[in-house]
Amino acid sequence: MSDNALSPRTRERLLTISSATLTTVLFKHGLRNTFLQGLRPLGARHRMVGPAYTLRYIPSREDLDPLNVFEDRRHPQRVAIEECPAGHVMVIDSRGDAQAASAGNLLVTRLMKRGAAGIVTDGGFRDSPDIGALDFPAWHQRPAAPTNLIRHHAADVQLPIGCGGVPVYPGDVMVADSEGVVCVPRHLADTVAREAYEQTVYEDWVGERIVAGEGLFGLYPATDPVQRQAFADWKQAQQARYPLLGPG
Repeated sequence: MSDNALSPRTRERLLTISSATLTTVLFKHGLRNTFLQGLRPLGARHRMVGPAYTLRYIPSREDLDPLNVFEDRRHPQRVAIEECPAGHVMVIDSRGDAQAASAGNLLVTRLMKRGAAGIVTDGGFRDSPDIGALDFPAWHQRPAAPTNLIRHHAADVQLPIGCGGVPVYPGDVMVADSEGVVCVPRHLADTVAREAYEQTVYEDWVGERIVAGEGLFGLYPATDPVQRQAFADWKQAQQARYPLLGPG
């Protein structure tokens, strides 16, 4: 297992946790800026978990970014597509600029065929209807038909970047649901996944109690000892429903 690889248990937990719960648990660990701003999903696949593989764009320059630059096999965008490891999420720093594409359908399809877990940019994708039809998680700001060379120069791969206003380091864990994308520092991923799974179980119980007519005070948060015991008893009876509870 590589240094960035997630344990199956951590990955399974993260696939069940909402971005809202995840950001709350990260806040408990002192991290406030973890939710990538202004992004929306393409297509029906909204669940995504994987270590970040980063690609950084800077503004393009006419003498350096003619159309024939893609003939160079060292071009960082092409290198990123061909080297992003299986199970990873490609995260593209487009400086929040969606005036030209960060990538298009052919590149995203190639990434999918190579086994990547998804792709994220704070810019835009071209061929967005085609990307949306893929069985592949993809997140962007908005559609952008013009070729990337009009606005973006691919500068480097696998260095720290900013995406959606959030710092993303190679190997950080990207987690997405229908609400958005969260960046979890790699060294916290196992701990945060365990705590957020526990929080999810607790919030499921709270939801049942609220539907049954109970009020918030003493329940959410569970400051009432009677409520804490009621939750402990309920959780014990729900082990089969929540197989990922417990240490590890």
